Amino acid sequence: MSVDSLNWKILNCLQDNARLSNAEIGRRVGITSPAVSERIKKMEDLGIIQGYHTTISSFEAGYQLKALITLRAFMGKLKPFLEKVKTYEEVVNCYRITGNENFVMEVVLKNQKHLELFIDQLISYGETKTQIVLSHVVKNNSIKKAGV
Repeated sequence: MSVDSLNWKILNCLQDNARLSNAEIGRRVGITSPAVSERIKKMEDLGIIQGYHTTISSFEAGYQLKALITLRAFMGKLKPFLEKVKTYEEVVNCYRITGNENFVMEVVLKNQKHLELFIDQLISYGETKTQIVLSHVVKNNSIKKAGV
């Protein structure tokens, strides 16, 4: 199954509001509710649609800081870190990257002391660099059909 223009219209609707009913999506894209349901199910089965999520305000949930932390792993610490990072509640996202660093993590923290304690845990795995997030410029932008 390819992601044709109709599937892209459905994906755009879901990315804008994953709680839209199939009937509403059908009205917006010009097909029936059962046809929308069938297309969504196929895209889920193929892994194109990987899930539906609730976005929570970290600030309103009690986290005063959001930071991006890069880690350059010490020799022999790469694999242990790959397992450990999955256990950190502070880590919202973690990416393995190219360049001088091995990982970049998006973390939420209660305050500066929490940041200090978290970095203390990380330094046994490698060298860290921390940037405090001031604001979002682009937030959860939709993925659009790639240009050819």
